[in-house]
Amino acid sequence: MTQAADLIERDDATGRTVILSGNLSLAHLGDLPQRIDAIDSAASIDLAGIDHIDTIGAWIVHRLAARTQAQVVGANEDANRLLDVVARNDQAIDTRPQPLHPISRVLDQIGAATKLSGTTLIGMLGFLGATVISLGHLIRHPGSIRINAIVQRLEVVGVSALGIIGLMSFLVGIVIAQQGSVQLQQFGMEVLTVNLVGRLTFRELGVLMTAIMVAGRSGSAFAAQLGTMQLNEEVDAMRTIGVQPMEALVMPRILAAVIMMPLLGFYASIVAIIGGGFLCAVSLDIPPVTFVQRLREVVPITDLYVGLVKAPVFGLIIGISGCFQGLQVRGNAEEVGLRTTAAVVQAIFLVIVIDAIFAVFFTWIGWT
Repeated sequence: MTQAADLIERDDATGRTVILSGNLSLAHLGDLPQRIDAIDSAASIDLAGIDHIDTIGAWIVHRLAARTQAQVVGANEDANRLLDVVARNDQAIDTRPQPLHPISRVLDQIGAATKLSGTTLIGMLGFLGATVISLGHLIRHPGSIRINAIVQRLEVVGVSALGIIGLMSFLVGIVIAQQGSVQLQQFGMEVLTVNLVGRLTFRELGVLMTAIMVAGRSGSAFAAQLGTMQLNEEVDAMRTIGVQPMEALVMPRILAAVIMMPLLGFYASIVAIIGGGFLCAVSLDIPPVTFVQRLREVVPITDLYVGLVKAPVFGLIIGISGCFQGLQVRGNAEEVGLRTTAAVVQAIFLVIVIDAIFAVFFTWIGWT
């Protein structure tokens, strides 16, 4: 039967000796740790009488030796090995992170953001390539086109958004007309408010504000839906049964965004024109007939073409950003929120960048 751990204190000419005996393992220590804590001083610690020692026992002996500056004697090979290991690992650990210099912190954040941006850009380019391949497959095999899924996405992206986009566009048209008229009144050129509303709405703000609204409304929905499916392993299950997620989940959403963006952009432009005409009729006494005649005179058809050319590109960007970020969800539900936010931010950022590129391009080809 294993003897429980025990200790004896003995005083002699060399000082006090603490003699430990029995089994110095966790299950047999009993009240030995409290008795050792009560020892104030010791010259040596005798381990010749112990039968067995584990890491906990070695830690107790080491702590007593370090506190009393006592010398450990009589230990066998196993005990010496454990005591050496405990002594080597008896180091204070600072759990507080070392503060970084402000410049180092800024550079670290810039580097991390740059790395993340590069990785995301490469991933989105690869996802664009996969989208093109899937589109080619659908063109070669029209029977694999999921009409019901596309029609459902058309309703969600387009029809359900008519109300909020119409209200937003109407108010934007009023704001443009009001701010423009206030500035032009200083020069007695209130009539040019019609020019401002017409050209700015058809050329830029109609499709741009629509793209931002669709990105926040539908792009986020794409990311959240696909992210939840990815989290629940539904996407992997589809691959297992032979269904391609790109064709079943991604392409209907991207096609819906590409198809609906020109229609929504044109609709938003018309509603914004109505809002501007309403403000002109109320504040500037410009009749609606005169407003429309002036629009026909000053707004070239190329402005409408510019908006209609940009719209499907913006829809493609929104669809790819939302679906790409949704399929990147890994680990836990928090990733869904993070990826949804990233999808909206990236879509809006890329839409504005592409819009600036289009502005330079159309000016270069003479569509001004």
